[in-house]
Amino acid sequence: MMTLREQLILVSDSFGLARGLGRQRVSTMVLNRGPTLDGVARGEKDVTTGTFERAMQWFSDNWPEDTEWPRDVRRPERAREAA
Repeated sequence: MMTLREQLILVSDSFGLARGLGRQRVSTMVLNRGPTLDGVARGEKDVTTGTFERAMQWFSDNWPEDTEWPRDVRRPERAREAA
């Protein structure tokens, strides 16, 4: 079973790969803090549960249509206004 940290990094890296963006740019877009996701990936930083949930919702709402969501990660339903 993947940890929440592992899920967040897998989803963010998959999003970045699909969009041609580095992890720091994705971190800035989602968390307004460029180095945070690198720190989470290295085990040096953490995010709160609320931040994790908001980030996963952001990814779900902004996920590229032509890219498969990572299979081992539960995807939140897209928000109505984003759909």
